[in-house]
Amino acid sequence: MFTRIAGSLLVAGLLAAAPAAQAQTKTTTKKTTTTKTTTQTAAQKAAAAKTAAAKAAAAKAAAAKAATTKAATPAVVTPAPAPLTEAQASAGIKDALNKGITKAVQFASEPDGFNLNDDIHIPTPPDLDIVKSTVGRLPGMTTVFTQFETQLNRAAEAAAPKAKDIFLNALANISITDALSLVTSGSTDAATQFLRKSTQAQLISAFHPDIEAAIDQVGAGRAYATITDKYNKIPLMTPVNLSLADYTTQKAVDGLFILLAQEEAKIRKNPAARTTDILKQVFGR
Repeated sequence: MFTRIAGSLLVAGLLAAAPAAQAQTKTTTKKTTTTKTTTQTAAQKAAAAKTAAAKAAAAKAAAAKAATTKAATPAVVTPAPAPLTEAQASAGIKDALNKGITKAVQFASEPDGFNLNDDIHIPTPPDLDIVKSTVGRLPGMTTVFTQFETQLNRAAEAAAPKAKDIFLNALANISITDALSLVTSGSTDAATQFLRKSTQAQLISAFHPDIEAAIDQVGAGRAYATITDKYNKIPLMTPVNLSLADYTTQKAVDGLFILLAQEEAKIRKNPAARTTDILKQVFGR
């Protein structure tokens, strides 16, 4: 009996001690796992820091090498273009003026080439300002003045084509020395002004008969007569005696040179306007 009771107590004791042993084992395992994880995390951080330091050192070394290579590489020097020859200058300036003349005359000769172009539109002569302020208020006279101004521009448009041959003949006589000077000029209308000196008198002489005929043909002469008749009948007024042909001819010639100067400036300043090899070669420097 005693033996049986002792055995039962021993079993009960073992059963009671089992959970505590299991708990102690679990705690010990957890501590071991935590310690192991902490050790691994520290090792990973150390490895990452080592890798980052290695990358930084490599980048620094690469930058130093690139700087050394750049310093050791000699700079590329672009050779200066060959000096422009007189023959090239002559061909270039003549080609530029030829294109400018063709376009200027074409624009001026078109319907409303003068009339609707603010740069070259021919206004009523300033000598008629007092006439306009005096009789312009009479019934119907505003329309007469408007028509008169339009007709002056029509006369210039009709005469413009005659300028082309005069311009081109003068162009052929530009010397090689003058051509080189014109090409290297800093002025955007140097060639136009040079051509004006040599052709203006001839243009005026050639234009005058055509302008005079056109003034009568388009009706400007009749409009002028209507305007001046009204004015000259006013007591104590000094009679108006203006040469419409002289005024319109000068304005027409001025307009052509304005257009030519604009075309020359485009070639000098805008690479897209240099449509031939010689223009690119001469003005593309």
